[in-house]
Formats: sequence, C-alpha cells, structure tokens
Amino acid sequence: MNDLVRGCGVALVTPFADGEIDYEVLGKLIEMHVEYSGSIIVAGTTSEAATMTDEEYHTVVEFVIDRVNKRIPVIAGAGSNCTAAAVQKAQFCEKAGADGLLIVTPYYNKTTQRGLVNHFKIIAESTSLPIIVYNVPARTGMNIEPKTVLELSKISNIAGIKEASGNISQVAEIIRLCPEDFLVYSGNDDMVIPLMSLGGHGVISVSANILPAEMKKMVDDYNNGNVKDAKNAQLALNGINNALFIETNPIPVKEAMSIMNLCSSEVRAPLYPMSDDNRAKLLREMNLYGIGLAQETV
Repeated sequence: MNDLVRGCGVALVTPFADGEIDYEVLGKLIEMHVEYSGSIIVAGTTSEAATMTDEEYHTVVEFVIDRVNKRIPVIAGAGSNCTAAAVQKAQFCEKAGADGLLIVTPYYNKTTQRGLVNHFKIIAESTSLPIIVYNVPARTGMNIEPKTVLELSKISNIAGIKEASGNISQVAEIIRLCPEDFLVYSGNDDMVIPLMSLGGHGVISVSANILPAEMKKMVDDYNNGNVKDAKNAQLALNGINNALFIETNPIPVKEAMSIMNLCSSEVRAPLYPMSDDNRAKLLREMNLYGIGLAQETV
C-alpha cells in the first residue's frame, strides 16, 4: 500500500470537445503523466466526475486503466453521498483493474462522525482494493475529525487520507494519532512541504496537470533529503498554485492547459468559463513562473 501514490499523484482533468469527452487528448495526457507523475487519480473532483453520466464514468475509468496498463498506479474516484452507490462504484473500479480507490465523504445529506465510520466501513468491506479517504469540507460541508480518521485507520484496507481541509493543525493531529504507515496526502498544492515536514507522504495534485515534472521533483527532493530545494520549490510555486484556485477547480487549470495547448478549457455546466480578469491574473502568474505558452503532450 505504501506505493499507492508515489509521492506526487495527478488529479487528472477530463478534456472535453463540444460537450463530449475527448479521448484522443485524454490519451496524450495519460502518456505525459506516465512519464512525469507518480500515479494518476481519475474520476475525482478535478475530472468533473460529478457531471459525467454513468456510462461516461465507466468508460473514462476503463480507458485510463487500460491506457496506463500498470505502468503507474491508477486510483479511481468512487465516492457518493449514497453508500450503496459508492459500493457499486468501488466494485466496478476493482473489476476494471484500478489499483486503489479515492472516496470522498458523503455530501449534502451530511451524516455524523459515527455515520462516516459506518459509511467507509461498508465500502471497505465491499472491495479488496486499498482506499484513500478524501476530506474536502469546503465542497462537502462535512469534515472528518482526527479521531474519526484514527478509527478509519483501523480498517485494514483503508490505507490513507487525502487531506484538503487546509487546516495544518488538523493534519498534524491526524499524523500524531494514526499509525506511521497510514498514508497522509496533501489535497492542497500550496501545503505539500508543510504537510510532509510533519510526516505526510506526498500530494494528490491539481498543479501537476500543468507542472507534472516540477511537482514530482519537489516531493522527490524532500523524500531524498534535499529539504532546502523542496522548500524553495514550494515557495516558487506559491503564485501559480494560488492562481489555479482563483475560481472553482478545474476551471483555472483547464484554462492554463488551454493556454499551453494541452487541452481545451471547456468545462461542463454548472461550471462556467473563466472571467477575463482572472484569466489575465492566471496568465501573469504563468509568465512569472516561466511556463511555456505552447507545449506538446507527446
């Protein structure tokens, strides 16, 4: 399980063309990340899984798994605010050949902390795959408290957590409470090195969609003892990391990818194209970081 996310995993976007999934471009993005990223996370928030049909979800998951062909781990998003639906997704992803699952907390019909444990326990018992729990309270309205994470860590195939609360004190308490082999990943690109300095294991990254080699090198540098280089990389990335969240993810990162000729900026409603003012701010940060404005995927 320790190899589930190799330092830096990319939360992969789903490219669209005229409202449909662009599988040709998706294939090119996959090849880029097989070369530069440690793992691929498909059908999560950044993938816009919430606006996929069931058929699209199944096809995208299968496409990514088949195209990667075990060269790096593929973690499939399988969350739902319906426990039974999450079980169905988990079992589908296991049959499709996923290496692990990313499962977000239930949203909208918010449960209790005891309810969270029950939800994840039922899902975990339905599959043999390792599970990364996903805590992103700004989106779900539901925070997993550190003591609840400790309870979840006792379930044999719950391998870790993607922590996107933005609360470093909470992250520290999770790391303090949980076993050393319980994987803790940052869900915030601007907090990777702070989290790792506390004992965290890496990042599931949005920024890696446009800077896969740079994000991976930062994490690898830290793991290899090059702490100063990793710290400097985190600080240098601060501007672009913030710009990629100036509007709702994945609107800005898709805009950046469009600027770089990696994929279309198209998002599905209710998401909406980036404002001109924010696009100018994003472009300014890209220029300051030195990101090329035209880049081929393969």
